[in-house]
This record gives sequence, C-alpha cells and structure tokens, in this order.
Amino acid sequence: VWEYHPQGRSRGSLTGTEGVQRNIAIYEDKIFGTTSDAHIVALDARTGKLVWDTAVADPKLGYQYTSGPIAVRGKVIAGISGCSRYKEDVCFITGHDAATGKELWRTSTIARPGEPGGDTWGDLPLAFRAGSDAWIAGSYDPETNLVYWGTAQAKPWARAVRGTDGDALYTNSTLALDPDTGKMKWYYQHLPGETQDMDEVFENILIDSNGRKSLFKMGKLGILWQLDRASGKFIHATDLGYQNIVEVGPETGKVTYRPDKIPQIGVELEMCPSTAGFKDWRAMSYSPQTGALYIPMALNCEKATFGEVEKVLGKGGTGPVKRVDYKHPASEGNLGEFLAMDIKSGRVLWRHRTPSPSNTAALATAGGLAFVGDWDRHMYAYDAANGKILWQTRLSSSAQGFPVTYLAKGKQYVAVPAGTGGGSWSTLIPLELA
Repeated sequence: VWEYHPQGRSRGSLTGTEGVQRNIAIYEDKIFGTTSDAHIVALDARTGKLVWDTAVADPKLGYQYTSGPIAVRGKVIAGISGCSRYKEDVCFITGHDAATGKELWRTSTIARPGEPGGDTWGDLPLAFRAGSDAWIAGSYDPETNLVYWGTAQAKPWARAVRGTDGDALYTNSTLALDPDTGKMKWYYQHLPGETQDMDEVFENILIDSNGRKSLFKMGKLGILWQLDRASGKFIHATDLGYQNIVEVGPETGKVTYRPDKIPQIGVELEMCPSTAGFKDWRAMSYSPQTGALYIPMALNCEKATFGEVEKVLGKGGTGPVKRVDYKHPASEGNLGEFLAMDIKSGRVLWRHRTPSPSNTAALATAGGLAFVGDWDRHMYAYDAANGKILWQTRLSSSAQGFPVTYLAKGKQYVAVPAGTGGGSWSTLIPLELA
C-alpha cells in the first residue's frame, strides 16, 4: 500500500544496524517508529505520509534506537540506546505528544552525581557513567497507570574495568514511570553492580497471579523475577539452575556474586551463560490457560578474559573480552531449548531441545498452541499443555523476530520473519559451536 524510508540524515558513526527496529506503535490514525539516528517519526497510517519528525538525541554521540516506542494516553514513549560511549550525558526514556512529537519529559536511566542513587557509581563523573540503555520497548498497565521499562547493564561490562564497586543505579533494573510526567514511581534493581554483561533489560509481562498484580521478567541468567507491579516489591525469584555466576534468594531476592566469578582484568574465568545469555531479546509468552510462561533459550557458556578501557571522552564501550564459547555441560550437546514454566510453582512443565538456538520470540495462543522458531530454519507448533510437537516446517532462512497470529477473511494465520543479521545478532554462537 505504501512504504516509508527515512531520508537524507546523517547516521553519525553507526554501522551494521541501520534501519533495524524491533517494533512500531499505533495510536488513532498514526504509526509511530524510531530510527537508527535517534529520531521518532509519526506517519499517517493510511498514506504513509510523514506527519512529524522529532530529533531526540545526537547520533554523532552514539545515540540510536533499536526498538520502537509504545503509545500511552496520547503520549509516545521510547527508550534510547547507543549509550556505551563516554560523553557528558547518559541514557534516558522520553515521552512525546502523539499529535505533535513535542518532547514532554525526559527521565535519565543512570543516577547522576548529586541525585538520589548517584553515590552508587562512587566518584565517577557523569561522563564516565555509561550504559543502562533502554533498548527493549516497555509495557503499560492502565490499572496502575504505570509504564514499565527495563534497563541494560552498566558499561564497560566489568566493574574492574569501569571503576565502580557499588550498585550503579539504575542499570539492570525495572523502572515504573508515570506516563504523563516521566516521574519514577519505583525501581527494582535485579543485579546490583552487575559485572559480566548479564542484561535484565528485556520484556515485562503483566500477569495477575495468586491475587497479586504482578510483573514477570527474565534476563540472561535464566532467573524469573516476580514483582508487585503497583509497588515494585519483590515477590519471588526462580532460578532455572543453568547459571553459575550468582546466588539468589528465592524468597528475598538478594543477589550475591560467587567470589570466583567476579572478573579481574586480564584473568580468565569460566561462566555460564556466555555474554550471549540463556534468555535474551527473544521474548517469552504467557498462556492463562496453562498458567505457564513459554521461554526460548540458548544453552552456552564462555571462558572470558576482560580487558581495560581508556577513560577518554568519545571512547569507552563494552570493554574488550577475549572469549572461548562452549556448549552448556547440561545441554546434552544442544544449543537451543524451549521450555514451559508454571508461574506459581516455578516448575518446568516440559522442555524441548534443539541443536541450534531458539531464535524467535515465543507466541502462545488461545487455541492451546505455543510457537517458536530456531536458527536452523525450523518453525514449531507445540501443544502448550504437554509440549508435543503438532507440526513443524522449515523456512527458507533462519527464523527470527516476533511471530504473530491474525485473522483474515475468517481464517487464522501465523506469520514469522525469516532471515539473518540485522537486530538478530545470534550469529556468533551457532556459527562457532554448530
């Protein structure tokens, strides 16, 4: 019907992911998207004509979007990424007027010096407080009128490299924001002082469970967190048991790093998972019929040696890591796993392993099905209750992205993207280990 391509703007120094976005938003008669040069755009949904275009940040400083916005109560809300480079600014989430694109509020995702939580970065000046990218789209709950957004790890990844020994707020956290003002109503930091690229930035799934208005999420470590979504209070944590980096109290949420798993500069350590994680951007899905979450996984570990980063404006980044990846010892030689987990008990109801990693988000449907695809071109339809494969098909290329189901002329369809590269970045593990 129409196509839209952002034209004629500098992309700064971005390479490799131009144009990649994980979602768009729809509100009234407009489509809202973000761009790799840190703009938010609004298009007429029927014609594709550009309605407004707002420059949110300077791409020459590294800022970009890799996920799109959400639309809430006449606001368009988006989280920035590209925050690893040292500069006199930090990552943020912004709210914009849906009609005009005007910025209404901006909330930093890193605690600044002199502000609440600022001392958790020690005496590091603002310019050397990097990371906490908000690179996965948030969720909205109309009952609490709160937007929930995840933040990524601090950068450089290792504490010894970045020069912190505190919690480094508000990295690796879930933030609850007022959509009208951007005010932070509560935060929960899943991994205080995270030190190995174990992101907790991913999707927030809002479920009422055992009479509690809950928020569930899982990061790279394969730990399922349950929070009270009104207050942010910790409810429960369930560790799938694959990671060997931290100890977590299931009833307290207290996280303690194992002493031999804290990276030191130039010293090799073995860790599960690798920096690719067990659970990454491939979103899990919930079925109220079974009371279970369906979780795509990659089972891998790594021998890692973290290197130094020069503290100079314009430099920075994640920090160099010499790595040797290997399959998880419990994987039985497989790289992929798709599992169903009961949210009340934390019990794994069933699991299916594949030679290559799961490479799409999960999709659970009211027809009692669960869908997922893998790197090796398979798309699977499971019986959500027992894990039986009802059918499978092989695509022309790797399955990736987010499957959807829809109705057209009385017939139900399932659509899944196929292809490699772009925002997928799953190439390292399967190519090296499979």
